[in-house]
Amino acid sequence: MRVLSGVQPSGTLHIGNYFGAIRQFVGLQDEHECFYFLADLHALTTVQDADRMRALVRELAAGYLALGLDPARSVIYRQSDLHEVTELNWYLSTVTSMGLLQRCHSFKDKVAQGVVPSHGLFAYPVLMAADILIVRSDFVPVGKDQKQHLEVTRDIAASFHATYGREVFTLPEPLIQDEVAVVPGLDGQKMSKSYGNTIDIFGPEKPIRKRIMSLVTDSTPVEDPKPTEGSALYQLLKIFAPADERRWVETAFAEGGVGYGDMKKRLFEYFLATFKDARVRYDELMADPAEVDRILAAGADRARETVAPLMDDVRMAVGIR
Repeated sequence: MRVLSGVQPSGTLHIGNYFGAIRQFVGLQDEHECFYFLADLHALTTVQDADRMRALVRELAAGYLALGLDPARSVIYRQSDLHEVTELNWYLSTVTSMGLLQRCHSFKDKVAQGVVPSHGLFAYPVLMAADILIVRSDFVPVGKDQKQHLEVTRDIAASFHATYGREVFTLPEPLIQDEVAVVPGLDGQKMSKSYGNTIDIFGPEKPIRKRIMSLVTDSTPVEDPKPTEGSALYQLLKIFAPADERRWVETAFAEGGVGYGDMKKRLFEYFLATFKDARVRYDELMADPAEVDRILAAGADRARETVAPLMDDVRMAVGIR
């Protein structure tokens, strides 16, 4: 089966990106034909500095590769390198109703957060549909709160089929993995760049350690048992702790005798152990931008070969060429 997903280069990769998505992407490579793209066109709704955009794309690509995405097993490409995506985006926009877009939660949520609404933000689901449909993906990994995106894609594809009287797209299904971790941020909310509560995967150790040590905790004395309900530190320790250390985590909270400071130091140690190899590989890739560009260009060539038959069918359906 064919799987597709993408991540926006709108900020530095953090542990929520890894445990919430990229770890699953890596695992899927062993079971499916996978397409993973860097959604730089989508990111233009929030990142509007050219130099920063280029830097973020390279950092995301290096992060993808360092964390285990394998260009020999997956097609890894930059969204903007596949010009057919923007072409398909236009064809789909002509059969997408305003009402469908007005019902999308993501646009409403961004506006509620104070984001100035643009046409790009409003029409974001159409471009997302183009990303998904263009490779005829069978499955799209999504969280339970993201199912609407895929439902909109299916609606747009169905509208195209009804308008032109022929079926050219595969209707994708959501791939929801129950074991995906919901990673808490420094403040206990879901980890997100929007909230500024993230822990970066890459970069110098000192600022990362400082971030971990700043995790919000209560004032329970060292000798007392610690509450686990709503504790971001407890949740992160459970996510990171190797199997032979999980009992220590439970005991430290249940019986007391360990202070929050020592727990945070232990979390930092787990963090370094988890990402040690990836951090080394990331630094190597960032020092060799030509290699990163080569991998992305090769991925775009492979993706273009895949989408060519679909685009021929779409152009024939709409009467272009």
